[in-house]
Parts: sequence; C-alpha cells; structure tokens
Amino acid sequence: MTPIDRRDLFRSSAAAIAAFGLGSGLADRSSRTRASEETASEPYTKNGVILFQGDSITDSHRDRSQQQANQAKSLGDGYPFMIASELLRDYPEKQLTIYNRGISGHRVPNLQARWQTDCLDLKPSILSVLVGVNDIWHKLNGRYDGTVEDYRSGLTTLLQQTQEALPQVRIILCEPFVLRCGAVTDDWFPEFTERLEVARSVGEELSLTRVPFQEMFDEAVKEAPPKYWAADGVHPTLAGHSLMTKTWREVVEEVPSGV
Repeated sequence: MTPIDRRDLFRSSAAAIAAFGLGSGLADRSSRTRASEETASEPYTKNGVILFQGDSITDSHRDRSQQQANQAKSLGDGYPFMIASELLRDYPEKQLTIYNRGISGHRVPNLQARWQTDCLDLKPSILSVLVGVNDIWHKLNGRYDGTVEDYRSGLTTLLQQTQEALPQVRIILCEPFVLRCGAVTDDWFPEFTERLEVARSVGEELSLTRVPFQEMFDEAVKEAPPKYWAADGVHPTLAGHSLMTKTWREVVEEVPSGV
C-alpha cells in the first residue's frame, strides 16, 4: 500500500468512526438526547453556551485566573481552544459563548464537588465532558481507591443531575482513551477497558451523543506511532488535539439521515 493510500484509508476510517461509531455499541447513532435530535440539523443555537469539562486533557494549560468566555488564555492550548476558534470563525452569526472549565488531575468526584458553579450555573446548551483517565491513573499511583463501579455510579449521577437541572442541554460524552506508550503500561489493563465500557454504557443509557476517541486513536496509530499522538500515552500532542477537534465536530455536527 502506498503512503497516499494509507492516508486516504486513515481519513476514511476516522470519518466513519466519527459519523457512525464502530464497535462496542457505537453503531447505534440513535443514542442522543431529545434536545440533540431536535437540533441535529442546526447543532449550534443562537446565543448558545458551549462548556468543556474534564481533567488535564481538557484543561490544556488554561489560565484558571481567567474565566472569560471566548478568550484564548481561558481556553488553553488543546482541543477546546481549537474547537472554539473554529466555531467562532464558522458561526459568527450564532454569537456563541464558549467556556473551558477542565481542571488538571480531576476525577469524577472532583467534578461533582464543583458542578454547581462550574457547570449548572453557566447553563450550557452544549456540555462536553471528558473524564475517567485519572480515575484509574491515580488508583495505580496509590492516590485514589475508586472502583469501576464507583466510576459508573458517579458518572451516571453527575450526568443525570445535569439532565434534570438543564432539561434542554445536549450532553456530549467524550469517551476516555489511552495509547500504549509512555505512562500507559500493561498494568492499566484490563481495568482501563472496563472503565471505557462503563462510559459507553452510560452514554447509551442516558441517550447522550458519544465521541469515540479511543477508536479514533486506534485508527490513528495505524498511520503514526502512539507517541506521535500522545507522548505519555494520555496527554495528546498537537496532532492528537487536532484530531480530537476534527472528530468532535464531525460527531456533534452529524445530520442524521432524513433530517
């Protein structure tokens, strides 16, 4: 296979993952909130508020002393910044308000402790959540003892609370991911896979829009080695964040057939 053929294959595979979801229940793209079904053909509403939540992958070195929307320092240097810059460019007429409230090192219990201020009070119309890698990483480092079931119950409670408090919100559940390099050793498995399956099942149970980042990176490593996308196996490189940006937008902006 020539290099250009491999690139074409990678692009088409990544697009298929983003549009339809491959494996582990991701083929069921009817798994959406009622709000997302109503707005799928117009994913970003006028004066909409988009909030990115999670850990260091979302935080991406943002200046936490700056909490303004639509500001580079407040958005960090990763996929939330890239998505925000593209949306503000592509949809000026929408007058979007985009926040990043990811905090490095956070696990599901940390999000629960700050959820009222850092999520519900902001009243997002789109909420993007990526959390889970620290729930296992900190356990392996001896700094946390949460189980897979703790992750399931905590994530479910957090997202149900959000749906009840903000019935019109569209929740984008970004599945946690790792690449086999750097800090990610055999010790991570099979527990990481179990936690990934939890995120998938919670997404289906609550009818959320799910972004299949693990499958995306599984395809990406066929094109370049894991360290190209995430040098330590967890935190994406510039290329990794860019790929996340592309996939997030393709999933969120997907128009179901018949719309």
